[in-house]
Amino acid sequence: MTSVALKTHLRSPLMARLIPYLALFAGMLTLAGATSFAKTLFPLIGAEGTSAYRVGVSALLLVAVFRPWRFTLTRADLGAVALYGVVLGAMNLSFYMSLRTIPLGLAIAIEFMGPLTLALIHSRRPVHFLCIGFAVLGLGLLLPLKSGAGSLDPVGMGLAAFAGLCWALYIVFGKRLSHLHAGQSVALGMSVAAMVVVPFGVAHAGAALLNPAIIAAGVAVAVFSSALPYSLEMVALRAIPKRTFGVVLSAEPAVGALAGLVVLHERLTGQQWLAIAAIVAASVGAIATTRSDRVRIEPA
Repeated sequence: MTSVALKTHLRSPLMARLIPYLALFAGMLTLAGATSFAKTLFPLIGAEGTSAYRVGVSALLLVAVFRPWRFTLTRADLGAVALYGVVLGAMNLSFYMSLRTIPLGLAIAIEFMGPLTLALIHSRRPVHFLCIGFAVLGLGLLLPLKSGAGSLDPVGMGLAAFAGLCWALYIVFGKRLSHLHAGQSVALGMSVAAMVVVPFGVAHAGAALLNPAIIAAGVAVAVFSSALPYSLEMVALRAIPKRTFGVVLSAEPAVGALAGLVVLHERLTGQQWLAIAAIVAASVGAIATTRSDRVRIEPA
């Protein structure tokens, strides 16, 4: 394929629709794999220290790459960035702390209730309710309903649920920044998030954060669980309607379960594989019905 033909192919309407979804799925894959690896650092620096590395190093990398000071911001933009960064930091910290006592796949499933609720609120077409129904079915199959919620650590469940609330707000506030340069908004938002999270990590882990091996592992976690996936998600947010964005992310628990299998050796049951099928069906349905369902993006 010649360079001219390649450029024409990339500019086609089909590719224009697919690229945001490809970015979103790539972000989910890197996020799940790196989060599984990050959990192995908890015995060394705790969930707080791991989260501090994830957010703090990501902020430094993003600022260095995108140099957000090159772009001007209005007072309204500054307020939106602050809100986006605070919920981003709270989401990271609370989710990692939930992983101390509940499994990764379950934590992701509980956390996803936030964006799933957001998707339901913004649904308008009947087919979207069908997609959400498949997502709810999948999530229900992932939850250990037969053993009862009492067998799970209530603090861990509460932290995961709070992370879900922050995730929903992250989508809302991220959409308000979609008129800005994607790199600028992510870099500034992650910097604010670092101001929220890093003090908790330093207070908990202290000098252990300066161990060279921990530094190397922390940088890897930051790149693949924050800097890269959040940048990809911001690209997706610019083109995917809010409700569809939430439904497509229904694949997150399934991707997390697979990452837990590969990295943490968390085996999947037949019921969990059925859940994966239901969630993938919801995601495919959402993508297939998005063409004529665009939402106009208005600056905050």
